[in-house]
Amino acid sequence: MSDQIFLTGIAGFGYHGLFDHERQNGQDFFVDIALTVDLTSASKSDEISDTVNYAEITNLVVAHITTQPVNLIEKLAGRIADHILKDHTKVLEATVTVHKPQAPVDAVLKDIAVQVTRKR
Repeated sequence: MSDQIFLTGIAGFGYHGLFDHERQNGQDFFVDIALTVDLTSASKSDEISDTVNYAEITNLVVAHITTQPVNLIEKLAGRIADHILKDHTKVLEATVTVHKPQAPVDAVLKDIAVQVTRKR
């Protein structure tokens, strides 16, 4: 299956991280999603019921970013991917990339990201 839906740059303010200042002050997180879905029916019917509602996926991602802080973005990415597969049975595979551009490291960098893929 090569059909995919992409959601890029879903933004939210969260309190994830190992350090107290991350948990107290929070920071911006960005999430990219790639969903493998059979879009054959939707491409013919033009009906939302034949695909995945990406507004629902976006809301799910924002909820995970903005609630229930975790220490690691690896955990956040896995939790999002697992929730997508649980709630959206048409999704065959979910790849979730969590970006943490303000990660507390001793170097100048543009981004730190973690990517996980979960399959049915």
